[in-house]
Amino acid sequence: MVAEQGGPEDQKPQSDEARSAFVPPPGVEQPAAPSEDDHPTSEFALPAGVPDPSAAPGPGSGPGGGAGSDTLASAFVPPSGYSAQHQPPAFTPAHGIPMVRLTKEAPWQDRMRTMLRMPVTERPAPESVQQTDDSGPAVPRVLDLTLRIGELLLAGGEGAEDVEAAMFAVTRSYGLDRSEPTVTFTLLSISYQPSLVDDPITASRTVRRRGTDYTRLAAVFGLIDDITSAEHVEVSLEEAYRRLAEIRRNRHPYPGWVLTAAAGLLAGSASVLVGGGVLVFLVAAAGAMLGDRLAWLCAGRGLPEFYQFAAAAMPPAAMGIALTLTHSTDVRPSAVITGGLFALLPGRALVAGVQDGLTGYYLTAGARLLEVMYFFIGIVAGVLLMLYLGVQLGAELNPEARFEPNDRPGLQILVSMTLTLAFAILLQQERSTVLAVTLNGGVAWVIYGAMAREGEISPVAATAVAAGLVGLFGQLFSRYRYTSSLPYITAAIGPLLPGSATYFGLLGVAQNEVDTGLTSLFTAVATALAIAIGVNLGSEISRLFMRVPGAVEGASRRAAKRTRGF
Repeated sequence: MVAEQGGPEDQKPQSDEARSAFVPPPGVEQPAAPSEDDHPTSEFALPAGVPDPSAAPGPGSGPGGGAGSDTLASAFVPPSGYSAQHQPPAFTPAHGIPMVRLTKEAPWQDRMRTMLRMPVTERPAPESVQQTDDSGPAVPRVLDLTLRIGELLLAGGEGAEDVEAAMFAVTRSYGLDRSEPTVTFTLLSISYQPSLVDDPITASRTVRRRGTDYTRLAAVFGLIDDITSAEHVEVSLEEAYRRLAEIRRNRHPYPGWVLTAAAGLLAGSASVLVGGGVLVFLVAAAGAMLGDRLAWLCAGRGLPEFYQFAAAAMPPAAMGIALTLTHSTDVRPSAVITGGLFALLPGRALVAGVQDGLTGYYLTAGARLLEVMYFFIGIVAGVLLMLYLGVQLGAELNPEARFEPNDRPGLQILVSMTLTLAFAILLQQERSTVLAVTLNGGVAWVIYGAMAREGEISPVAATAVAAGLVGLFGQLFSRYRYTSSLPYITAAIGPLLPGSATYFGLLGVAQNEVDTGLTSLFTAVATALAIAIGVNLGSEISRLFMRVPGAVEGASRRAAKRTRGF
């Protein structure tokens, strides 16, 4: 009888679980049922009583935006009543929004570094230097060319920031403005996004081999300069590939026997710089050349660089110990060993590692400094092996002795310039840059000698100041020649390397005088860091007083990285 008196809608749920939470409980007045035309409205719909702006024609009425149209207008269409001449100044700064213009007179390194340090939203639109066809640039080929150029720069010892600037310059010159390069120690990658709605295109390349050839580095910089800033030189993708292949195929400017002779000249000059004579010069040069040939032999057999450095450090140390065993009073064995260390200390890699760390590329900096540590440990292993052998044979090596510097300043300056010249040849520099870097090395030694010996200032502080001047002059030379600064800096720091402190530290460890040895080694590390920081500081000071491309009058220069909002 109950089923006959009411329909299914009159049946009440038997439990709370069978009843919806939105159904009014029994005893509450039921709301009126909505009509078929009444549907829930969007939360973005206009409330009742507000006129619909799409009903009136105006700037916001586009296709489908007129009266009676139900289509939604684009989010990028200005609203009705908006006028560019009478725009509200509520969100506009009082001083206005400055227009960024990158002057083409500045070197491309400065322009691209300014772009990288600029927020993405403030970067100006690219001005394509190289012409492309109507279909636009061939994106995969441009990215591949950019990666190949970055590989040569990174393998040649350039800093991560300069490599990113070069890659960014190449892509923008061919019309790819939304590109983001990334550089690590052994991996290069670049990503390009055609538009905000397209998928990004990413390519990468691994740098497996690194070598020192500053002539090749200068050629790559010349290619980048032609691509980015030469208005009357058209460098198509095919032409860029052809020139890049020629750069790769070019032989080194100096043959192998010249490099071996340069290593001997460098070691001999360093031994005279720390107080040796003519015989010391000859013995140190012979030991360094023998170590260089031994390292070449290890490299030909495929041994890692760690064992190459260890093998190259053994002959100079062995010759110094042999002279000690002969009880010769005219020869200073310590000067022979120190000269050999000057030719092996990895000053180039140390400067690059500290520079990457100071500019914010901590991953690459850590990898570079780890490589320097391995090289240094290889040198320590080779020298310590010979020193332990000499101690067992009865060689009288005195770790408390210190060098008596030559009291002839003219000879010291000449020897420091000779050392710089030999270092420049080892780095495979262009012949046109050898004279400039040689003079830069002589100036560095003059500053160091005047402060450390005449002014009795701390050797570490004097080294930092001299290295700062080296970095300053190197940047000025590179801006004048529109090329990399490495050929004008790396060889010039050769006379400042801590060869003597390294030798006395190793000698103290070999003779179980650990405290004395560690003190000398700490001094060597502090001197090496002073060189690297001084070089970087000198480079930054040179840029500080130069006109920043794109900066408005009175604007401050942006930092490389900002980790705390400064």
